[in-house]
Amino acid sequence: MLAEVVLTRDDPAEAADSLEELRRLADTAGIEVVGQLTQSRLRPDGGLMFGKGKVEDLAALVQETRADTVIFDNPLNAIQAFNLGKKLPGIRILDRTEIILLIFSRRARSAEAQLQVELARQEFLLQRIPVLQEQQRFGGGTTGLRGPGESRLQLRNRPIRKRIQDLKARLRKLESRPDNSEKRRWPLVSLVGYTNAGKSTLLNLLTRSEAYVDDRLFATLDTKTRLARLSPSKQVLLTDTVGFIRNLPHDLVASFRSTLSVAARADLLLIVVDAAYPRVTDHLEVCFKTLKEIGAGDVPRLLVLNKCDTLPKTEPVDAAGGPHTLNLAHLTERYPQAIPVSAKTGFGIDLLKLAMIGELEKCCTLWQLPSATSATSRRAP
Repeated sequence: MLAEVVLTRDDPAEAADSLEELRRLADTAGIEVVGQLTQSRLRPDGGLMFGKGKVEDLAALVQETRADTVIFDNPLNAIQAFNLGKKLPGIRILDRTEIILLIFSRRARSAEAQLQVELARQEFLLQRIPVLQEQQRFGGGTTGLRGPGESRLQLRNRPIRKRIQDLKARLRKLESRPDNSEKRRWPLVSLVGYTNAGKSTLLNLLTRSEAYVDDRLFATLDTKTRLARLSPSKQVLLTDTVGFIRNLPHDLVASFRSTLSVAARADLLLIVVDAAYPRVTDHLEVCFKTLKEIGAGDVPRLLVLNKCDTLPKTEPVDAAGGPHTLNLAHLTERYPQAIPVSAKTGFGIDLLKLAMIGELEKCCTLWQLPSATSATSRRAP
């Protein structure tokens, strides 16, 4: 059962879109959705997220549909999760963050990705331990210097904190491996963008490889790097990284910082979005915000409008008589520098390669220096 509190200041269409995205996340996690319940409120209830009456409606709906899990699109704090568990005995209470962590834990393949997911999960667990009453403290220390001691909560948290320290140490060890990026022979181009925008399909097309592709969210978690030939004399290293999503948990961004940092080190970013998605501008805002957060806000970029083969030739009209999907003409008018492509059919790929060459010749010294050297050699007797 999906659940969502829609704040009065929120855009109802964006809230509905977020709930639909939660449905897709649940499907990716292997969870069947049997219904949904929303409530409009000025602010979430501090103890239950929903109001008491709506929690009763939720309990009745769960019983009617025989659901065994409730997933909130809103982030739940420890008290809300605990109280909802008491109101809905025997029902698993999750939120968007937990679903994303569940997907990541199942999709992580490399040792580094698995450590990053485990670190985010442990930090999430630490936040979820509720403080429901004044904790009894257990004294300790040297005789005559007895302090207040540790509470039950602190004793319960200690193994988690120790595990977090161990995971961070192991990640630092992996991150301290020699970085050969400065010694590479080719420019580095990073594919970034909203999850399920078609980045892996575009990687396969440009590099003639067979990276894993799935029409589900977060099909890619581990960084993939392949050599792509843009022209007979121009090659680049092309990387594919984990996709972005709205309300991506901060701990998850922090844990995957080393993986996402490839975007900050890149010579060029290809920001890939699903041009057929009705609210593509929302996805772009999420991409720009996340890139800034990981320190890649100033890297040269090209905007790639993927899945243009699925766009209608004429603008469709909904039942109310208004447009509900942007067509290609409107998108290119709004983003004149964007490059429309279809990674599935190959449409626009030659134009994309030319644009990548032009941008890299302006900003990448790996191409500027060899061309200068070759020009000197041509003038030599």
